[in-house]
Amino acid sequence: MTHDYDLVVIGAGSGGVRAARMAATYGAKVAIIEEFRVGGTCVIRGCVPKKLYVYASRFHDLFDVASSFGWKVEATFDWPTLVAAKEKEITRLEHGYTANLEKPGVEIIKDRAVVTGPNSVRLIAGDRELTAKYLLIATGAHPNIPNIPGAELAITSNEAFDLPALPHSILIEGGGYIAVEFATIFAGLGVHTTLVYRGDRILRSFDDDMRLGLEAGLIERGVKLIYQTTIKSMAKLGNDISATFSDGVTAHYGAVMFATGRVPNTRGLGLKTAGVELTPSGSVKADAYSQSSVPSIYAVGDVTGRAQLTPVAIREGQYFAETVFNNNRQAVDYSLIPTAVFSEPELGVIGFTETQAAAYGDVDIYLARFRPMLNTLSTRTERMILKLITEKDGGKVLGCHILGPGAAEMIQLVAIPMGMGATKADFDRTMALHPSAAEELVTFKNPSYTYRNGEKVGG
Repeated sequence: MTHDYDLVVIGAGSGGVRAARMAATYGAKVAIIEEFRVGGTCVIRGCVPKKLYVYASRFHDLFDVASSFGWKVEATFDWPTLVAAKEKEITRLEHGYTANLEKPGVEIIKDRAVVTGPNSVRLIAGDRELTAKYLLIATGAHPNIPNIPGAELAITSNEAFDLPALPHSILIEGGGYIAVEFATIFAGLGVHTTLVYRGDRILRSFDDDMRLGLEAGLIERGVKLIYQTTIKSMAKLGNDISATFSDGVTAHYGAVMFATGRVPNTRGLGLKTAGVELTPSGSVKADAYSQSSVPSIYAVGDVTGRAQLTPVAIREGQYFAETVFNNNRQAVDYSLIPTAVFSEPELGVIGFTETQAAAYGDVDIYLARFRPMLNTLSTRTERMILKLITEKDGGKVLGCHILGPGAAEMIQLVAIPMGMGATKADFDRTMALHPSAAEELVTFKNPSYTYRNGEKVGG
């Protein structure tokens, strides 16, 4: 059967763009359909603008310690300048993504697509049907909005980057990456920030020492934390928003933001009609090679619900193209994924948490806490935390957790030896670089405490 294309990709985010570009490089005739902007969540309203705003928020801390190094600083912040600079940068990146698609011959179609069968999609605005030997679903995810009265008054991460003005105060609901990062941003830019979370501490799946350390850092920066509580309703109150909590308390804020998870973009996409199996959460159920229950339909990125991280989506898109269009069958290894929370203090992690390691077997825990050198001339008391988790007696490194300046950069480099199966003995043989925070990882002499037969010993 003859098709219009070898591959039609729905969604021009990180995973879809990589898959389309590589498939075209391997000689496939490819079209990619995107209803918003090329680049997806990460580039347009996710990782990239988020980190730019985190950088902006960190100047507050730098100005705070500047006087201890002899500087006298008088500074003011202008929100519209930051928003305009951000928009200029993501527009540049969008043009770059577009050029990378066009160079190998990918056709970019600006429209909304609905899957109509195993090999076909309909363009809504264009009102025409396209056929392809393979379809790739790369539609990503969108912010979850709780079903409560007044929910329409809140913003999400989608709108936060382009507010017409900074609110005088903000309430953020959530306890994950997005909530913590935006709490860092708004607090650093001078907004009175409150974070409300249904759990007993932020970042539920992270190592407990890192959670405690980050919690202390947020409090030091003026973020108010409210635990084991949720927002039950909201109402307009003049220019502010009145929020009523699950404990009956009502308070007023300049803005309210939901950071309560993300939902796969599968609704209204026609996947069930085409026979594609979805998980209970609405994600596309995909195998190790990103193939759905329909052999001609694949899915990569956040829409699969496997690991909602940009580099994972990119790798999945790459391996899809290798498998389907280069006769080189490859599956993504999800076992060691480095990740970072661009909060203040910054957090970078890879591998087991202490709790997971204790269930693994006999392990040694190395733990260091100290003031970052940047703060030693000031009165700031914040501590940097580094934790290394290894098999007993100098065995394999199972986990590494870093809280403090440069944590994300360090954890990316730690991921390399861990991916090679490095042991504590390998780390010990590495010469230290002084003075640096990272040298702690290669100068640990004795475990701070251990786990033997599941029981904690020492510490």
